[in-house]
Amino acid sequence: MQRALPRVLRVLRILRPRRPLGARHCASDAAAGGREIQVRALAGPDRGITEILMNRPHARNALGHIFVKELFEALALLREDQHVRVLLFRSGVKGVFCAGADLKEREQMSPVEVGVFVQRLRGLMNEIAFPAPTIAAMDGFALGGGLELALACDLRVAASSAVMGLIETTRGLLPGAGGTQRLPRCLGVALAKELIFTGRRLSGEQAHQLGLVNHAVPQNEEGDAAYHRARALAQEILPQAPIAVRLGKAAIDRGMEVDIASGMAIEGMCYAQNIPTQDRLEGMAAFREKRAPKFVGK
Repeated sequence: MQRALPRVLRVLRILRPRRPLGARHCASDAAAGGREIQVRALAGPDRGITEILMNRPHARNALGHIFVKELFEALALLREDQHVRVLLFRSGVKGVFCAGADLKEREQMSPVEVGVFVQRLRGLMNEIAFPAPTIAAMDGFALGGGLELALACDLRVAASSAVMGLIETTRGLLPGAGGTQRLPRCLGVALAKELIFTGRRLSGEQAHQLGLVNHAVPQNEEGDAAYHRARALAQEILPQAPIAVRLGKAAIDRGMEVDIASGMAIEGMCYAQNIPTQDRLEGMAAFREKRAPKFVGK
């Protein structure tokens, strides 16, 4: 349990209120120009949902240097914004979520450079372990590092026709951005080994049957059915107490890394931090008065 406590304290520091970001930090689709990563904070009834749009069409959203750099920058800025209640990853390229590593760039790298870049990819996947809930909307191919990116999210929604798999062994590689750790936690060790050893590709429907994605939906003519289902899922999260949701996420994520006794201690620390919040008092008052609560994130 002692080893778990410093890690928990880091988590709790992350959850402290911070200065919200101004709108200038979030590039709209129109203002982003040629950026490969675009950020959009939704408004109206969707206020609290922030979208990260992956938009590298010529390379099918492959994980190249610029793409990774811009995604790191976007996540660093958004992490400071307490107005972000749900972070949704989607693609601006029809038919693809993320095609994985940019093998054309990879061919130009020395072995040392490859090692450095793969380590950077691991760091990126850890950054996607965001304080607020994250959802991947998979409307097309999610292969190799693309699936690893989706696995780094809390929730996954896929079009039933989407194609996904950790296919690295078919290229003489192995998953290097967290896939060998996150896939077993999602599916169990034996099934994860089977999928990684064979490099098998799954449809969105097959992935749903295995529990790899939370929801699978028939694709529509626009090619964005998974995005719309992911957005509806985000809308279900929005009305809930944001601090309680973030602390619940922290308790699950950190508790999964330790034994049950340490996990219970982590849960207790998270619960204790939630007790003095205005939202908890509001929730109790709303229950007593038989009305819907109005949570403010304080």
